[in-house]
Amino acid sequence: MGKRKRTDGVPHGTTAQVSTNGKKTKTSELSASTESAKSTGGSSPLTIQVVTGSYDRILHGLTATILPDDQIEFADTFLFNAHSSAIRCLALSPPSAPEPGKLQKVMLASGSSDERINVYNISAHPPTHGQDALSSVAPRKILENPKNRELGTLLHHSSTITKLAFPTKSKLISSSEDSTIAVTRTRDWSLLSTIKAPVPKPLGRPSGDTAALGATPAGVNDFAVHPSMKLMISVSRGERCMRLWNLMTAKKAGVLNFSRDMLQEVGEGKHSSGEGRRVVWGNTEDGDEFCVGFDRNALVFGMDSTPKCRIMPDSKRKIHEVCYITIDAASDSTLLAVSTEDGKILFFSTKNEDLTRNSSTADEGKGKASLPVAKLIAQIGGKEAGVSGRIKDFGVVRVSGKGGDSLVIAAGSSDGKLRIFKLAVAELKEAGKSKTTKTTGKLLGTYDTQNRITCVEAFAMIPRPEGVEDSEDELEEVSEEDDKDEDDEDED
Repeated sequence: MGKRKRTDGVPHGTTAQVSTNGKKTKTSELSASTESAKSTGGSSPLTIQVVTGSYDRILHGLTATILPDDQIEFADTFLFNAHSSAIRCLALSPPSAPEPGKLQKVMLASGSSDERINVYNISAHPPTHGQDALSSVAPRKILENPKNRELGTLLHHSSTITKLAFPTKSKLISSSEDSTIAVTRTRDWSLLSTIKAPVPKPLGRPSGDTAALGATPAGVNDFAVHPSMKLMISVSRGERCMRLWNLMTAKKAGVLNFSRDMLQEVGEGKHSSGEGRRVVWGNTEDGDEFCVGFDRNALVFGMDSTPKCRIMPDSKRKIHEVCYITIDAASDSTLLAVSTEDGKILFFSTKNEDLTRNSSTADEGKGKASLPVAKLIAQIGGKEAGVSGRIKDFGVVRVSGKGGDSLVIAAGSSDGKLRIFKLAVAELKEAGKSKTTKTTGKLLGTYDTQNRITCVEAFAMIPRPEGVEDSEDELEEVSEEDDKDEDDEDED
C-alpha cells in the first residue's frame, strides 16, 4: 500500500489487503504507558480519545471530554466491525509531525485471533462537527469523524495476534501464537524482518492449557522493547523462561530461565504453566529494570537479570495488565501499575528503599530467603468505587494544567464498562511518603460500551490549530520526508 489520497470512506467491516512482499520500547507505548499532554489552559476542556477492542469483534472509538469542573461527556467517534473473531490487542502510534496547514493523525492497529492486523488512520484532533440527523435521534451522543478510516490489513502471521506496538511512527512490531515477531515499515507496510522464537518441547499438559490434544503450547505471549531500541525481551507460552533479542541483528542475545524458587515466589506451582504473560521495561532512581507478569503475581529484575522483588504480597488474585508510570521525569521516579481481578488498579514503588520482607511467605521456617515485596502506596477502583469485575486493560494519559500534572486512566472491564479515573500526580508522590496504602483518585464517569472489553488504548487529543480545517491533506499517509527523518533516527 503506497502513498495516496483517498476521498471516499471505507465501509465498516470491509478490509483492504496490504501487500507483505519484501524484506516494539511501552519505549513509550500509549496502551499501558504514560503519554504526556498539555492542556491549553486551566479553563479549557480536555478531550481524551479512547479505543476499545472486544470479544465481540467490535473496535469502538469514543471521546471523553473532561470539563474544568471535572464533569465528563462521552461521545462515539467510530464503531468498526473490525474482525471475524475476538480482538486481542491494540496499538497507537505517536502522532504525525505538525505541518503548516495540515492536521495531525495517529495510526491505530488492531490484532485478532483471526490472524489479521487491521490498520487505521484516526484524527489526532477533537471532532468539531455537530450532530447530524441520525445522531440527534440516537440514544447516545455521536461525533463521527470522516477522517477516521481503515487503511488495510496485514497478513504477516498464521495464528492469533498477541501483541502490537509502535516504537516509532515508522515501525510496527507484532507478535503471534505462530511463535514469530514481525517488524513492519509503516511507509509501505512491507515486512522488514521476522524473529522466530523456538517452539518449546512438550513437558506434559499444565493446568489451564488450551493447546489441542497432542499439540504443544506455543506462541509469543508478550514482548517489550528497550528505550534504546536495540534490545527486546519476549515471553512465550509453554516456556519457563524469557528471551533477550538483539534488534540490530534480529538474533537471540540470551535466555533467562525461571528457576523453581522464582516460580514459587509468584505462586506458580508444580502443575502451573510457569510462563511469563506480560513483560515491560521500566526505570527508577536506582536504574533500569524490567517486570515479568505471571498469572497471579509479577517479578521485577535488575539489568543484571537478578530478581529484585515481587509485586503482590500474596498470589491470591489474578493480575491482568502491568505498566510503568512516570511521576517525575527529572528524577526518573516511576510507579508500577497493576490491574487485578477484583476491579482495582494498584500502584507499587519498586525503589530499593521501599522494598520490604513479607514474613508470611510460603517458605517461612524452611530456611529459605524470600524475595522482598514492592511497596503498595495507592490504589483506585474496587468495590468502594463500584467496580466489582476484573479490569482487563487500562490506558494512562498524563496531562498538565494550572493545578499541576494529573493522570487520566481509562479502565476497561469484561462486563463492557469503561471507567475514567483522574488522580493528581502530587497525590501519588504524597502517598509514597505514607506508611499506609491510600485509596486515591476520582471516578469521573462510566460508559457502557455494550461489548466485552479485551483491550484499551487512549491518548490526549491535540487542540485543533487555528485557521486549519478538515482537508484532503489529512488523508495522506506518512510523508516520505517524515519516514526519511525517522529512518535516520533509527540508524543513530
